[in-house]
Amino acid sequence: MEAAVAAGHPATTAAGIEILADGGSAADAVVAASLASCVSETVMTGFLGGGHAIYWDAASRRARNLDCFVAVPGLGADRREPELVHLDVPFGEELVHYAIGAASCATPGLPAGLGELWHAHGRLPWGRLVEPALRLAREGVEFPPAHASCLAMLAPVMTMDEGARIYSPRGALLQAGEQLEQPGLVAALEAVAVEGAESAYRGTVGASLLALCEERGGLITRADLGAYEARWSEPVLAPYLDWTLLTRGGLSGMPETAPLVPRLRGLSETERVLSLVEVLRGNGADSHTTNTSVVDADGNACVLTTSLGLGSGDFLPGFDLHLNSMLGEADLVRGPLTPGERMASMMAPTLAFADDRLELAAGAAGGTRLRTALLSVLASILDEGLEPEAAVERARFHAAGRTVNAEPGVDEDALASLERRDWTVRRWPALHHYFGGVSLVSRHGAAADPRRSGAAATLP
Repeated sequence: MEAAVAAGHPATTAAGIEILADGGSAADAVVAASLASCVSETVMTGFLGGGHAIYWDAASRRARNLDCFVAVPGLGADRREPELVHLDVPFGEELVHYAIGAASCATPGLPAGLGELWHAHGRLPWGRLVEPALRLAREGVEFPPAHASCLAMLAPVMTMDEGARIYSPRGALLQAGEQLEQPGLVAALEAVAVEGAESAYRGTVGASLLALCEERGGLITRADLGAYEARWSEPVLAPYLDWTLLTRGGLSGMPETAPLVPRLRGLSETERVLSLVEVLRGNGADSHTTNTSVVDADGNACVLTTSLGLGSGDFLPGFDLHLNSMLGEADLVRGPLTPGERMASMMAPTLAFADDRLELAAGAAGGTRLRTALLSVLASILDEGLEPEAAVERARFHAAGRTVNAEPGVDEDALASLERRDWTVRRWPALHHYFGGVSLVSRHGAAADPRRSGAAATLP
């Protein structure tokens, strides 16, 4: 398998490739790419969010999951209900309800996750991994079409507080091809370069976060930041036809769903759609997430999925860092919220093996469409034999309840058949980030999702 990076923005991918070219490991490249995504993909993710990763160490032939998702805040404080700001945001043809505000921010996990990946599997100095992101913060980065489209929907949140200066700098929303300027990220990343990931917990960034929470009614305490740590665990094995998937469970649904995906090779397009629509059916609203997949020259692989949720609408003063809004994400709030405990997540960074040989490293963004996007792409490559780029670009559909959302190119005979069976078919006019964002590296090449303006590159 060639060394490669696939991610949600060309600048994110370039950061990972730069680190691989400098002799970095897959972990180094993912850390650098993720930090770069916190500059180039701030409509989709951010440094004060959370994530899940999987790492394959080729020498020991061992895979481990890393949980760096957000934790419920409130350690050492009197219990109180968060005071959230409620709003509806148009998403495609639907109004989606969100709850935001400083009190929606959970304890960030991504910084600790990046630090742990580097400590466990890194080769290059930490400061070197911050350099590509710092360069992007100083120079600005091109705003791609998918991000401009997303911003247009999320403007009520993204232009709150300091967001108006960032995303509507001249009184109008940023358009595709314009420069995204976030000068405060320079100071934030300079602190991270010197203080390490601990900056978010016991350093400069953490102090600013605590001050903002105190001022605006956030729930994060000093005890929350002091207690947080990223956690390694064993991946969950999920059989899929002739392959074995290593992934995570929980809300991802991957271990339960992968064995149900039928053999698709040899089926017509109509048969393919009809055989998948029930298996992959799900529900839920949108989430704003990104994914990075890396394989290095030694065959190590790392996949990291990260998110801010929608984002709380609050930005750390002077740092341009957007707070997460995970406590306001209805799909993630399952049962009572106990301070210090991890919140649930649908993220599913995944490795695919055949006869103990790594075939593919992949992950996806997309909230409740994440599993649908990821499994349909995996099936297209592993079972149906499509090239990675064709598999990722292939028209997608997602069933929620008795409604099927379909991109242009999904087989019309199948959609008509569903309508005759009293399904509602919603035909979308173009490829859309609603249908997730998959990025992967495989034995047959790397690919990243055009729905998120993603990019893939192979190490020269």
